Amino acid sequence: MTHALTRRALLASATSAVTLAALPVVAATGDFEVTRTESEWRSLLTDLQFNVMRKEATERSFSSPLDKNYAKGTYHCRGCDLAVYSSKAKFDSGTGWPSFYEALPNAIRTKKDRKLLRVRTECHCRRCGSHFGHIFSDGPKPTGLRHCLNGASLVFKFA
Repeated sequence: MTHALTRRALLASATSAVTLAALPVVAATGDFEVTRTESEWRSLLTDLQFNVMRKEATERSFSSPLDKNYAKGTYHCRGCDLAVYSSKAKFDSGTGWPSFYEALPNAIRTKKDRKLLRVRTECHCRRCGSHFGHIFSDGPKPTGLRHCLNGASLVFKFA
């Protein structure tokens, strides 16, 4: 499959490579309804899922089958099964990651991410703290936002 080399795709690939190379220590901190030990998380997740969800890594662009999934349904947090995104808010951003213009009400929390050369907005599950991805201000109407997510953090459930 050939993908047009766009500035966004090039930056996205470089970002994922840098992020995977420098795995952070821990996902979001704070009080969460669902908590598990590191060994419990590791027993529930693949290595990729663990690194993305618990260490804030980024999966390789164009690697998630959820990127091109446009069926009707709901995307749930892989870590705790909380419904977090509706297929109604999904769009093709061309980045190679599942993208949405908004989350479901009371589904995510955000924090500032200063790991790269600029400050980004990281989003994670409000119930278990699992890392989903980042939010950018270059999305479509009605919000103008692009929630650029890792498919490894999500489970799709058909409507």
